[in-house]
Amino acid sequence: MEETATGGAAETELQELMEIEQDDERSSRALMIVAGVAIALAVVMGAIAGWALLGGGGDPGDDSVDAGFARDMSTHHEQAVQMAGIVYRRTEDEAIRGLAYDILTTQQAQIGMMGGWLGLWDLPAGSENPPMAWMGHEMTGPMPGMATDEEVASLETLPPADMDREFLRLMIAHHKGATDMATYAAQNAEEDLVRTVARSMAETQSFEITTMEQMLTERGG
Repeated sequence: MEETATGGAAETELQELMEIEQDDERSSRALMIVAGVAIALAVVMGAIAGWALLGGGGDPGDDSVDAGFARDMSTHHEQAVQMAGIVYRRTEDEAIRGLAYDILTTQQAQIGMMGGWLGLWDLPAGSENPPMAWMGHEMTGPMPGMATDEEVASLETLPPADMDREFLRLMIAHHKGATDMATYAAQNAEEDLVRTVARSMAETQSFEITTMEQMLTERGG
């Protein structure tokens, strides 16, 4: 009986240690996301400072890649911010809450930055051009990676654990769509600043896609 009790205690202790290690891994992953975002923002802010000191050349036009990217990526980001805000409020998983916070704050800041570009170029926030026209292929429906209204609404009603998995699935697809847009802008925009920011977005979101795929697997997704 004593050996059985001792064995049971050892198993319990081992299980607790394994749970602690899993929590540590999730915390480390969340810290890696934060570090990656911080590095990306530092690159962006350095580019902005240089642009402000040196001055830009001729401003991009209304039909330019630069303007189209700023408008469409802002719209794309707005949905990510909406979804992240819901999940940040409702989740019971601290790693998911950390991810949602990073997406919410980073992409909201980028929305403000891109709106600032359009203001500096004396261009309107909206355009009569269809989405993605600046990439050479007009969209008649939602942009790549965008969730449906029903999918976004489901984040308000699903049980927290189910919501976490759905958020990860939706955000992985969302990031993939945004990464394609950012990669195109990084290669084709007129302004050095826009190319730098777009490249940083593509790299950061590619890293986050890998992280979210691992998180989804860990949560049975």
